[in-house]
Amino acid sequence: MTDPDVTDVDLLRKRVSAFVRERVFPCEPRLDAGGPEARKLRKRLRMEAREAGLWALPLPVELGGGGLPLPAYASLAEAEGASDHGPAALGSASLLDVTMLSRHGTGQIRSAYLTRLVSGDLHTCYAMTEPDAPGTEPWLAATRAERRSGGGWRVTGRKWFVSNAADADLVTVLARTGGTPGDRTGLSLLLVPTDSPGFRVVRELPVLGATGQYEIAFDQVDVAEDHLVGEPGRALAMAGERLQLGRTLRALRWLGQAQRAFDLMCGRATARQGARGPLADRQLVQQHVFEALLALRTTRPLVYEAMALVAEGRDAHVEVGLAKTAAARTLQEVADRAVQVFGAAGLGPDTPLPALFRTGRTARILDGPDEQHVSSVARRVLRERQDESAVTPG
Repeated sequence: MTDPDVTDVDLLRKRVSAFVRERVFPCEPRLDAGGPEARKLRKRLRMEAREAGLWALPLPVELGGGGLPLPAYASLAEAEGASDHGPAALGSASLLDVTMLSRHGTGQIRSAYLTRLVSGDLHTCYAMTEPDAPGTEPWLAATRAERRSGGGWRVTGRKWFVSNAADADLVTVLARTGGTPGDRTGLSLLLVPTDSPGFRVVRELPVLGATGQYEIAFDQVDVAEDHLVGEPGRALAMAGERLQLGRTLRALRWLGQAQRAFDLMCGRATARQGARGPLADRQLVQQHVFEALLALRTTRPLVYEAMALVAEGRDAHVEVGLAKTAAARTLQEVADRAVQVFGAAGLGPDTPLPALFRTGRTARILDGPDEQHVSSVARRVLRERQDESAVTPG
């Protein structure tokens, strides 16, 4: 699919939104619980997405995807992201891995795995953060990959807060292949099959009570030479490339969840009757609606600008940092205001608001905490101003 008509994209967005609302939303409690029933349910949803012609829309046509360009996919990513389970149900959850492995994977990796990743027959996870090293400083990673005498690598170390590791068939691990912890060089990415001897899931790490994050261990895991991703020592460059797209996709999905919380809040305000009439007539409720709408309307352009730059392959560090931070804050703020309008009902199991609020809070840490992005963006902006001042006569 190349340069799709705006009307086509709008229609696709409506269809994706309807699928998530009608098929995925009702299944969320069972999907959240995990286990065999959740796996069976995800398989059914994927089949329904294929039958609806909505499977893997942003992934390459030659691999079985829809071929939708990233700028056109942006609004669909927002619609899918209204549920945490939307991207997996619609086959776009593998976009980051397929993009990275298409660009940097060996011929063996591309031929063995890419088509099966797009079809949903294989599942991957990405392991970078470690228990004893800040996620914001990956060059401190202690996981090592040593050369084997007969060729290939032997990986030893631990990673944690790895999403979906329990169901993954492959894990991309950041490991040190040279130098010592603290060196910004000598880090590499390796693709490790999870059925390899020595790989194990250590434990699940519930995040504010939610499932899906794990600690994993590599106990002298042998990895074939052709499962090195990209060039040795180039992990940070590839990880940075992956993070720019990943953070932007997360921001789009958080926007979708913030919009969902906003819609729930408005529905509650207009439907809920009290002794003095509907909640919608109360000024403080109106203020919640206004502030939530303001947050959504001011954040959305930032996120779409970031996606446009990332899609063009341009430097988007500032725009991605702004978008990621703004979207995380917006989701937390809108979900919080929606809970306030719902009252006690917003704290219980009958609405998705507790999960939306939890996601909003964790979003301010995932893919780099707010503080990291604030400092990084400010440093870049100030450095650019200093450079301009140095070449411009006073």
